[in-house]
Amino acid sequence: MITAVPVELTDAALAAEIADGLALVEKSLGEAAHAQEALLAEASRHLIDAGGKRFRAMLVLLAAQFGNSRDERIVPAAVAIELTHLATLYHDDVMDEAAIRRGHASANSRWTNTIAILTGDFLFARASQILADLGDEAIRIQAETFSRLVSGQIAETIGPAPGEDPLAHYLRVVTEKTGSLIATAGRFGAMFSGAPAEIAARMEAACGAIGIAWQLSDDILDVASESAQSGKTPGTDLREGIRSLPVLHALRAAGPGDDRLSELLLTADLTDESLHAEALGLLRGDPAMDAARADLRSWIKVARDGISPLPDVPARAAFEALCDYVADRTA
Repeated sequence: MITAVPVELTDAALAAEIADGLALVEKSLGEAAHAQEALLAEASRHLIDAGGKRFRAMLVLLAAQFGNSRDERIVPAAVAIELTHLATLYHDDVMDEAAIRRGHASANSRWTNTIAILTGDFLFARASQILADLGDEAIRIQAETFSRLVSGQIAETIGPAPGEDPLAHYLRVVTEKTGSLIATAGRFGAMFSGAPAEIAARMEAACGAIGIAWQLSDDILDVASESAQSGKTPGTDLREGIRSLPVLHALRAAGPGDDRLSELLLTADLTDESLHAEALGLLRGDPAMDAARADLRSWIKVARDGISPLPDVPARAAFEALCDYVADRTA
């Protein structure tokens, strides 16, 4: 899912403060990976050392700008969010049988599935230890978020129930699996900065919507992009048989003139290069792409509606720029 967002912070003071905060987060992530067993410590550092721009941690730091951004709880909260995200990546790679993560061998391919699963469990535990020092409310929110993450993953694994709209099911998966942790990042930042409860609620909703919108934009780019703009080879989802947002719209609205596209999406072996190219071309010209972009715009509007009433500080402009970036990257 989301690992980096190249949005420039134009306010120099804000950019410097966020950079300082992220440096502290990075240092704390390394400390959290310490373990008595050398192999566990090495495996825990594997994805930390692989890099990433700590998007979720950055959101915690940005949301804290609406209160006391120097509160000593902010960085630990950001570290806990990032550890939770990293833990899910270890588990995701096992479930997906992934060989590569962030340009490096995945933990499951470098070691074993067992090591990868236990490492993910360890990082979840380290996140919980950090949050235990931040109070009962932090633990409760983290437990609710973790429950939503698992619910979204299970829903994705088993697919839509009989009679359930596949598109509605997919959006529920994205909301739970991707949006929930990003929403909590915004909530933690505002909450631990001492910002008013209304601002914390707005940050939670807006960040969750940004997370959902980012995933939808990735889906669109996977079809529309002629380059690896999304971080993947264009058409990767099609080749792997993933029913992403444009595919679900195409199947939902398929009419008599769409028989060939439906046939390709439902029955063809799209690892065949010629069939893959045909399906990708048809999908790019299908009205499903407009429908997917409309979904993206609606989630960006949710985010903007949450952000616009916030105090007029540089962090609000940063969140607005982030909305602009997610909206524009598929144009």
